[in-house]
Amino acid sequence: MEDTLIIGTVALDTIETPFGRVERALGGSATYASFAASFFSKPALVSVIGHDFPKEYIKLLKGRGISLEGVKIEDKTFHWEGFYEYDMNEAKTRKTELNSLENFKVKVPERHKSIKYIFLANIDPEQQHETLRQMRKPELVVLDTMNFWISSKKDQLIEVIKKADILLLNDGEARQLFGTSSLVKAANGALKLGPNAVIIKKGEHGALMFTKNKHFSAPGYPLENIKDPTGCGDSFGGAFIGYLAKTKDLSEQNFRKAVVYGSVVASHNAEEFGPDRLKKLSMSDIEKRYKEFQDIREF
Repeated sequence: MEDTLIIGTVALDTIETPFGRVERALGGSATYASFAASFFSKPALVSVIGHDFPKEYIKLLKGRGISLEGVKIEDKTFHWEGFYEYDMNEAKTRKTELNSLENFKVKVPERHKSIKYIFLANIDPEQQHETLRQMRKPELVVLDTMNFWISSKKDQLIEVIKKADILLLNDGEARQLFGTSSLVKAANGALKLGPNAVIIKKGEHGALMFTKNKHFSAPGYPLENIKDPTGCGDSFGGAFIGYLAKTKDLSEQNFRKAVVYGSVVASHNAEEFGPDRLKKLSMSDIEKRYKEFQDIREF
């Protein structure tokens, strides 16, 4: 039975980095998040794809035990084309084709409305809010977003943040949303809106988690080979909520473990293009790197 609901985008990505290029690779916030969550839990994905979406990708997702019952099929699949220069922390967009995503209206399947762990991956905050409206008493709501929604739908985003238990965003988004250069001030501003924890992702430099009286710093993993950071933030979020759904422990201490597992999976994701590394990743790989993270942080 599915125990984690993930709403977001499913896309076909064209990506170029200094280390290569891929055309119409499997992508999207909900895709990466579901894939990462599937190492720990049983995700149900809610999104939309087009008739052009390759059957091999559907087979791949189902093979990970991801329910696609909540995925609509309409028109053409959302397509994003972007590139990275040697600063791999910033993606630059060449082209965005919304296609079926433009008129997407979320509809959670009836049997998924009782799922207790909800990840609102990056998508229009109005669709995130509608997802929550359709759910029955979730125990944990994790919310992610991006700079586009902060610029274009800030008021709607603030309303969703008020309903979230945990807010995820990167350092640039945190500064933008709260109009400050201080990440501590940004985190405190977010906590005042209602979440119990705020996690600020800092790409290759790790992640910071702020709760009411404490903060935690997870290191970045020192990767020698970074090919494509696309989807790392989404992989972080998916692994984070997947681990919490598996353990059913919502203590601050367990949040810290979930942050490290999120960082572990995200670090693996960056090593190859698209989700290619996640396809081959094993739990033994994850646990091995988790122990390395523990060694990095010990002093």
